[in-house]
Amino acid sequence: MDFRIADTFTDSLARLTAPEQKAVKTTAFDLQLNPATPGLSLHKLDRAKDPRFWSVRVTDDLRMIVHRTESSLMLVYVAHHDAAYRWAERRKIERHPVTGAAQLVEVQERVEEFSVHKPRLEGVDPPVKPKLFGNLAKNELLSFGVPLEWIEDIRQADEDNFLELADHLPQEAAELLLELAYGKTPKPIPAPVVEGDPFDHPDAQRRFRVLANGDELQRALDYPWDKWAVFLHPSQRQMVERNDPGPSRVAGSAGTGKTIVALHRAVHLARKHPQSRVLLTTFSEPLARVLSQKLQILVGNEADVGSRIVVRSITETAHNLYTKAFGEPDIVSRDLLAHLLADAATRHGPHKFTPQFLLGEWTDVVDAWRVSNWEGYRDVPRLGRKTRIGGRQREILWSMFGQVQDELKQRHLVTWPEVFARVTDLISNRKEPLFDFTVIDEAQDMGVAEMRLLAALGGTRANGLFFAGDLGQRIFQQPFSWKALGVDVRGRSQTLRVNYRTSHQIRHIADRLLQSSLSDVDGNVENRAGTVSVFNGPVPTIEVLRDAEQESLVVASWVGNLLKHGLLPHEMAVFVRDVPQLDRAKTAVGRCGCDVVELGDNMETETGHVSVASMHMAKGLEFRAVVVMACDDEIIPQQERIETVTDDSDLEEVYNTERHLLYVACTRARDHLLITGVDPASEFLGDLR
Repeated sequence: MDFRIADTFTDSLARLTAPEQKAVKTTAFDLQLNPATPGLSLHKLDRAKDPRFWSVRVTDDLRMIVHRTESSLMLVYVAHHDAAYRWAERRKIERHPVTGAAQLVEVQERVEEFSVHKPRLEGVDPPVKPKLFGNLAKNELLSFGVPLEWIEDIRQADEDNFLELADHLPQEAAELLLELAYGKTPKPIPAPVVEGDPFDHPDAQRRFRVLANGDELQRALDYPWDKWAVFLHPSQRQMVERNDPGPSRVAGSAGTGKTIVALHRAVHLARKHPQSRVLLTTFSEPLARVLSQKLQILVGNEADVGSRIVVRSITETAHNLYTKAFGEPDIVSRDLLAHLLADAATRHGPHKFTPQFLLGEWTDVVDAWRVSNWEGYRDVPRLGRKTRIGGRQREILWSMFGQVQDELKQRHLVTWPEVFARVTDLISNRKEPLFDFTVIDEAQDMGVAEMRLLAALGGTRANGLFFAGDLGQRIFQQPFSWKALGVDVRGRSQTLRVNYRTSHQIRHIADRLLQSSLSDVDGNVENRAGTVSVFNGPVPTIEVLRDAEQESLVVASWVGNLLKHGLLPHEMAVFVRDVPQLDRAKTAVGRCGCDVVELGDNMETETGHVSVASMHMAKGLEFRAVVVMACDDEIIPQQERIETVTDDSDLEEVYNTERHLLYVACTRARDHLLITGVDPASEFLGDLR
């Protein structure tokens, strides 16, 4: 007998208290071992719309709802007695008549449930809103996966009630209708070629999962809030299981599950190739630790699989290999490097180059591309460096950079790009690959030196490199050509368009910060249009206050109100542009009586504490409620960065990365978002409005 679990069960389990969850898990294991176990009290629900719904006794008041057939048993819901029964009386599981997918369908009693009531002025008729899908025939709506019971309600939907209505539809139907509502022409769901098991349909597998053994059940129940470990969207599963002759990439805006795909991809490769070693990497050590924690959830008790997946930041990977081959590297500090550049500039005599320009040119061009002589600097492409410099100017610059390189050699100091370069040479000369497969998360923030190392790790092997990233979240690196370094993903890149982390309302606001289409240096285009969210929430609030004191009071009131409505402190975060603004955030949170934890490199939240951090630390995090504070003029975009620009053409890159930074902070919010600034506020708030 197949034993299944539905995503509605994991959702309902997460809403129970810890002791209640423990009791439910014990009952679930007993049920998997033997459905006839004495004491479970299986009871058929006579009033349920689906005759296959049964009740299972957990405690005197807790009941599990299961879907029972001759060949399968599925956990579908759990709640207190009356709530569980009411839920079951309004649901049924059935095969869709056109798509063939098994769906959990909510039975609607009254059309009036979804009408939006607005006050009517006496003697004034309200404007008639157009029907969003009134021109679609019944067969067209069925081809989108809409259940029969909801066809007429969908045809009557307008812009006021459709988002609420969409929350009650099967996810595939809601996604396609949202695409249509936002002006995109979706493709109907292909009907099955052969009438098979409706639970085998890709859309059914995103909500119903067969659990082969107790270990899989343990994993699903231990982490009920992490549905990503159990259920995958069909587009995600396609990327996880694809077979490519070379490097490939998954893209998508914030919240579309790119990291989830990367994790599942690493595990899939390790399972499919039992003798392989897989590197799962990203650009920072804090994010690598987050990946490691999630990997442990995903692999569970599969010790062999977990032992063959190495999770490290790309910098730690290079450091370990370098140390093993050459000894501990003595890395030059940024301050000393700036001093050496300034000293070389002074020795040269009069010139027009600022210290900021010299440091940027060294970092982004000379050191990144490992230029070692005048001819190399004369010919190197300066992608991302928009300030034009002629041949004579390059000669002057190289005389300075050459002096700095000589000084570093004399002091036996190295830079990180030099570490990466020497490790890359080592790997390139190996007969056997160091790793069979490499999976890279947050790939948009990998630099030139890192990408060259990744190319050596597996740039030409089938499935050797798999990248997950979003150009709209690039905040650390200048753009450069991956193809020039041996990594060509053209024709092997796919964009995810279903947002799981942020509500429709938050995503809609945040998307205004970016262009609908972004492209990299190699011409790969990420089209962000048509992305849809799978749930609703309140409209984000944007407040411009007269001073920091008023801003603090507004933030404290907003956070306090959410606490009164049941949110917990650790489910909330406050982000600011940079460290100097952290005190503003801490003061505001303290005013509502909450403790604060400042997120550092460990990126660990604390129960009972509201998290506070700079926007750069927001990567990889998620909270039910987020405040983005101190969005003042000259704070974002940061005035200090603007003042270092020596050519107007470089301003575009500064503004782009500052927009990306605010986008990252806003999209950490799942349900609630407040954005504040002091007058005069950041010009970006005008875009958000």
